[in-house]
Amino acid sequence: MTLSLAPAVHATATDTGMVLLDENSGRYWQLNPTGALILHALLDGHSADDAARQLLARHPQLDPAQAGRDVTALIENLLDSQLVAS
Repeated sequence: MTLSLAPAVHATATDTGMVLLDENSGRYWQLNPTGALILHALLDGHSADDAARQLLARHPQLDPAQAGRDVTALIENLLDSQLVAS
């Protein structure tokens, strides 16, 4: 699944991760460094499995199954919030 930011959503890197602003609603979401890493990977065209592998490379102490669940949960939340499109 290839993801892209929704047309009215803008992303800005911060010292603590990333902020997403939805211009249509005026709402913003803050992603921690882990969420930012995952979203960057997905926006760069990597698969969910690739994003989980990147997460594990940065945090080798994580359980691989949990890393996959975390990536899936973030994708679902981003889609549900209409911040990204597939």
